Amino acid sequence: MREDTFTDFEALDPFFEIVQKGLSGIVDGEHYFDTIAEDAVFEFLYNFPGWPPSIQGRVDLMALYSGYGHNIKLHSSDNLVVHHSQDSRVVILEYAVHGTILASGVPYDNRFVSIVTIENRKIVHWRDYMDSLAAWNALTSSSK
Repeated sequence: MREDTFTDFEALDPFFEIVQKGLSGIVDGEHYFDTIAEDAVFEFLYNFPGWPPSIQGRVDLMALYSGYGHNIKLHSSDNLVVHHSQDSRVVILEYAVHGTILASGVPYDNRFVSIVTIENRKIVHWRDYMDSLAAWNALTSSSK
């Protein structure tokens, strides 16, 4: 995909960059969205208002992420730990992201664990865990 295709997602660049670093040499694609198979399944194992429990397909994932930058702007990511599973198709990523809730200026800091299944050098399944309380506290602090 062309780079200008992803300008609407710049608020997520630190997330994209840390994932690309964690999956370096394992997936093909210059941008995060390029690494995802067209029919990939994403599971979000947290109960967060307005966020679906799962989604299928790169196009639908891009649609879900398209509004992220209206609420949160990430400025960095860190604490990357990469675990290689006994199943050679599976990689577990631990990482943190840091940003700002745009409506209030409240800091946003969150930790994630993503279990990623790769086939033919593309992401085909993603199971995501995050610190839901950190997200909830940051977003509800912004509405006070």
